[in-house]
Amino acid sequence: MPDLQLIHGNCIDELRKLKSSSVDLIIADPPYNLGKDYGNGSDSMSAATYLAFTRAWLQESVRVLKPTGSIYVFMGFRFIARLYSILEDELGLQFNGWICWFYTQGMGKTRGFSPRHDDLLFFSKSDKFTFNLDDIRVPQKFYRSRNNMRGANPGDVWEFSHVHYCQDSRTTHPTQKPEGLMERMVLASSNPGELVVDPFAGSGTTVRVCQQLDRNCIGIELSDEYLDIIQSRLQQPFAGFDSIDPRMKRIPNDLNDPALRQEYKHNHIKWFLSHHETELQAFEEEFNRKYPARVTL
Repeated sequence: MPDLQLIHGNCIDELRKLKSSSVDLIIADPPYNLGKDYGNGSDSMSAATYLAFTRAWLQESVRVLKPTGSIYVFMGFRFIARLYSILEDELGLQFNGWICWFYTQGMGKTRGFSPRHDDLLFFSKSDKFTFNLDDIRVPQKFYRSRNNMRGANPGDVWEFSHVHYCQDSRTTHPTQKPEGLMERMVLASSNPGELVVDPFAGSGTTVRVCQQLDRNCIGIELSDEYLDIIQSRLQQPFAGFDSIDPRMKRIPNDLNDPALRQEYKHNHIKWFLSHHETELQAFEEEFNRKYPARVTL
């Protein structure tokens, strides 16, 4: 069983208590300073105060990261450029990707374009960072024997739906992230038994994902209310992550050889639908529709 620790406190103070070079992966979803109500005023600072706060927790994050460690940071549009500059120019981290999380539903606007994405910066402490590409590939559109049938690189535009209010995993946290989103980062940038830290645990999505993927995790959270929510969430039975990249259900065309087709079907479930049990029936139905069994007389 993974070691899961929930810590009540300010992330800067709590990160200072961790040993230097002890953490494999940090996934951070800090307040964007847009005035959202988290119950503690953490999203309503002056710009100068917010940037000072950002530098402080990032400095501690860099200190605790291993040389092979990585950090992913969510950020809103107002501060994303300055966040990039802090990570690269001030802290000397290596840039690895600017990821766009695309979602189909969001705030509607009558003047200007409605936002339909969040930004996510991916940096590492060195060029020797962990990256498990095979664990995060997506199915290809066509079967070709010369291609890697383990799948393709998912790229830097990720589509995951928001966690809808009707879903069992939905909490009262206003910016809860989908589990499939965190799953991809955890799989890509850490290995089983390694340590993941979430300095802004919020609704506990990162901790819940680490629980199921056999990663040790420390979740730091300022709010007693949200800590109680995380504790309850970790005790719930697991029936699959609450979101999935739609491409994971894509079945390649041209699987014409029956033996190859059956081998691929078995591997598809293992490679792409592990921890997504709720998708298995729909996958089976679509596979059988696309490749119906031929009756021989």
